[in-house]
Amino acid sequence: MGKKGLLLCVCQGTCPSFQKMNIFEVLNTLRREKVVDFVAIHPQLCSDDGDVFLQELLKGADVEKLYVAGCDPTMQRKMFRDAFEAAGFDKEKHVGVDIRNMTTDEAVKAIKEVLEK
Repeated sequence: MGKKGLLLCVCQGTCPSFQKMNIFEVLNTLRREKVVDFVAIHPQLCSDDGDVFLQELLKGADVEKLYVAGCDPTMQRKMFRDAFEAAGFDKEKHVGVDIRNMTTDEAVKAIKEVLEK
C-alpha cells in the first residue's frame, strides 16, 4: 500500500501569510501523531528547484496521496502539473491545503480535516 506524505511549502519563509505559525511545529505535530508517513518542508515548490524536488521525490515512489499545505489548491494544481507529469505521478493523488494566514493550531486543524476526508 502506498504512503501518504505531507509537504509544507512556505513561500520562501518571507511571505507575511506564514508569519503567525511555527512551520516546524505544524509538521512535528502531524509527524508525531503518525497521520502521514513522511513530512518535509520546501521553501518554494513553484520554483524550478521545487519542480526538481517534486520529480526526485515522486519518481518511482509508492505514494498513495501527497498533501501539500501552502497556497491555494487550484494554484498548486497548475504549478505542479509539469513536475507531476515528468515524475509519472498521477495528479489526482495530490491534495492541496490552503494554510495561509493561519496560526500553528489553525494550520494543524485544517490539514487534519483534509486528511480525514
